[in-house]
Amino acid sequence: PRLAARALRERLRVMPAVVVSGARQAGKSTLVREPVAGKRHYATLDDLDVCDLARRDPMALVGGEPRLTIDEVQREPQLLRSIKRAIDNRRVPGRFLLTGSANLLLMRGVSESLAGRASYLTLWPMTRREQAGTGRGGLWPELLASEDEAWREVLGDEDAEPEDWKRLARRGGFPTPALHLRNDRQRSIWFDGYVRTYLERDLQDLASITALPDFRRLMRAACHRLGQMVNQTELGRDAALPQPTVHRYLNLLETSYMLLRIPAFARNRTKRLIKSPKLYWGDTGVALHLSGNDEPGGAHLENVILNDLLAWRDSSEERIDLHSWRTVTGEEVDFVVEVGERSIPIEVKATARPRLADAAGLLAFRAEYGGSARAGLLLHAGKTIEWLAPGILAVPWWRVL
Repeated sequence: PRLAARALRERLRVMPAVVVSGARQAGKSTLVREPVAGKRHYATLDDLDVCDLARRDPMALVGGEPRLTIDEVQREPQLLRSIKRAIDNRRVPGRFLLTGSANLLLMRGVSESLAGRASYLTLWPMTRREQAGTGRGGLWPELLASEDEAWREVLGDEDAEPEDWKRLARRGGFPTPALHLRNDRQRSIWFDGYVRTYLERDLQDLASITALPDFRRLMRAACHRLGQMVNQTELGRDAALPQPTVHRYLNLLETSYMLLRIPAFARNRTKRLIKSPKLYWGDTGVALHLSGNDEPGGAHLENVILNDLLAWRDSSEERIDLHSWRTVTGEEVDFVVEVGERSIPIEVKATARPRLADAAGLLAFRAEYGGSARAGLLLHAGKTIEWLAPGILAVPWWRVL
């Protein structure tokens, strides 16, 4: 079971079209064929005959079934015009369920095509609890619903088992390597095939890239900068590419959910803030494979936490925003979760023994934003839950995730 299933069902009850997007192999096709989506006719543009029909006579494809699922719709973006006309002729909730391995909102002309007619849902790689079979993400909703002073009890009462975060980072969240492959060697073979398919096939759906070695070199350079501020000039120097090419390649990686850019927290009170986004990867297993690094570092633990936060954010009924925070004087917090007027600062440390010094950024954030900031979370790799200071709770990452 997937965390996004309930959100999918709710959207199908309201909107005439629902678009489920996410990286290839994240589980989109499986999700949209589950009973949660209801009884529907299924067609995939991976089928050459279906793709040919979508190109030659799109209305024949979209007009014949009362409820239709179309998989990998980004292969024929012009099909969306016919879907738009079909919706305008007969507006029925849940009529079309579309999936795409690219972010249709970032593809030129697509966001206008279905404006006001579609709801968009992102399916991220599986969370740790989804991999365990519970169909949910971390305990973020429980923390939001509780008073800050009760967080220690909320997390301490959870029957959670410790886990080596490095093993979780290596296997990532794609269902096949996470659930069905037994060791790192098997996963390496799978990741190699995944990257090759992405470069040689999926990428060509978005843009014509002839210099694939250059693109792969940029991917590798980006994987070595996990958790850092995006600096396109430095990335270009690392990959031996001009800055405009780096800019274009990063946009393509983001459109296909390979790369993530977390925007900076922009609410400024008294401190000058750095407004560059931070760079992460859509799946830590792929990132480690691309980098050629067998040993995950602290940035990979941050990435694991981020992937869980994203899965929760995009399946939640509430409006949730994720940011990073850093001042020009070097004070920083890895993630800031904004819900309404309140925010929760989160710092991630790959240490088993957190100290008060590790919470310096959290203390600075709370001092800066006062009553709008809830207690800070210091997620670490140890086993103890403790208040390091008033309003700063140190908690093992696996108790939340």
